[in-house]
Amino acid sequence: MSAASQVERAVLEEEFNWLLKEEVHAVLKQLQDVLKEASRRFSMPSPGMESQLKQENFILGSSTSQALHFQFREDKQWKLQQIQDARNHVNQALQLLSSRDDSYRFKTGAEVNKLMDAVMLQLTRARNRLTTPASMTLSELATSGLMKMFSPPMPGDVMVNFYINLSKLCLTVYQLHTLPPNTTKNFKPAGSSVLHNPGAMFELNTNRFEVSHVHKVECVVPWLNDTLVFFTISLQLCQQLKDKISVFSSFWNYRPF
Repeated sequence: MSAASQVERAVLEEEFNWLLKEEVHAVLKQLQDVLKEASRRFSMPSPGMESQLKQENFILGSSTSQALHFQFREDKQWKLQQIQDARNHVNQALQLLSSRDDSYRFKTGAEVNKLMDAVMLQLTRARNRLTTPASMTLSELATSGLMKMFSPPMPGDVMVNFYINLSKLCLTVYQLHTLPPNTTKNFKPAGSSVLHNPGAMFELNTNRFEVSHVHKVECVVPWLNDTLVFFTISLQLCQQLKDKISVFSSFWNYRPF
């Protein structure tokens, strides 16, 4: 090995050691700060502190839909599962980051990459929960906890579904009609879907139903948009750190990265 090559390798080793000791922890701190802001958007009140939670009101309406007046029951609690899941994934990412405080010394690039991969997995899952609403069959929707939440109860020929799609809160209302037991109409139960179309059929308690009309309304939830931006920034920070590790890997093959 030439003297120049030895000098170059020594410089790379010094730069890589600085990366592991200083820059990695600086990036972890950035990630924690960003994800704490994301987590704050999902904040829930502590037991006994519910009255201090700022209430958010969203208007979901359409001038072409029939008016339905209902409210959530006060004796029951219902939570939008997408929000709960996304928050849990953010908190798991924060736990991964906090497990490597400033006193921890990373020894290899592979160790850093393993941590970044784990954090990115949680962030991708969190983002996917907000961008990909769960598919449900109509019978699953009819027996879901949501349908038991309204006061007065929903009419028997109406079903509703709430879900998040990106930064929007969506409400879908299905109007149903009962198919006669002796109908000659070809009955084919609909599969799982985020949004069912008129003509979709399902069976519940030996009764058969068909969707006659579908009404969908939505509104923007600003803090959801903020959260998606935080996810994007965090994923970019993780990838940029992995890219820097890979630069050293390409020049310095004898040391395990």
